[in-house]
Amino acid sequence: MEERFSRTELLLGSFAMEKLARSRVAIFGVGGVGGYAVEALARSGVGKLTLIDNDKVNLSNINRQIIATDKTIGQYKVDALKERILSINPDCEVKTYKTFFLPETADIFDFTEYDYVIDAIDTITGKLEIIKCSKAADVPVISSMGAGNKLDPTAFTVADIYKTSVCPLAKVMRTLCRKNGIESLKVVYSKEPPKKPENGGNTDNAASCISEEQTEKTSAKKRAIPGSTAFVPPVVGLIIASEVIKDITSK
Repeated sequence: MEERFSRTELLLGSFAMEKLARSRVAIFGVGGVGGYAVEALARSGVGKLTLIDNDKVNLSNINRQIIATDKTIGQYKVDALKERILSINPDCEVKTYKTFFLPETADIFDFTEYDYVIDAIDTITGKLEIIKCSKAADVPVISSMGAGNKLDPTAFTVADIYKTSVCPLAKVMRTLCRKNGIESLKVVYSKEPPKKPENGGNTDNAASCISEEQTEKTSAKKRAIPGSTAFVPPVVGLIIASEVIKDITSK
């Protein structure tokens, strides 16, 4: 008899599937990148997912976010995604936080609960805090670098933060990681130079290509909104999910 994850089990084996079912993965940011990462994790049999995002679905999300449809506009993203996860795997344990993650809100979360952490947010201070909290709890973490203003999904690759180049956000994060004594960090990044949006947005700074999302409310008015497509953020999210699955099952 075919089971829900039987095709995956043919490749990973029953022991790996059991590990995935017992694992809890926290995903900070469930937009274009994070949403597709969650989708792949749910369809791979990860049994416990924690979703952190304070945004609601809006019309401009429809071009790239897996949860964004006319029916979900106005819903909290974590709520829409939880419903989708449970329609894929009713046995999955899903926790949601309608929280904008920053150092000021970090105390809400116990990182020792997680078996893996995905950083898919676009605020530099928040990204750094996620990394610091994960490292302090000795929990594996993978971080998404700039996905906005990019057109080539084949240019993305996995590397240590100190081996990245070209990506403006990765440059900022390298400096911050070095200053904070972070010796290594797995990231997904692209060497494709950011494109200049048709609206004349500035691509000469890290903020313009941080991600496809524009959730940093305090600075949204100070920088151009990055362009994005239906085929770049999903690839980044799927690469991240594949790394998480690989690392969890190889332990």
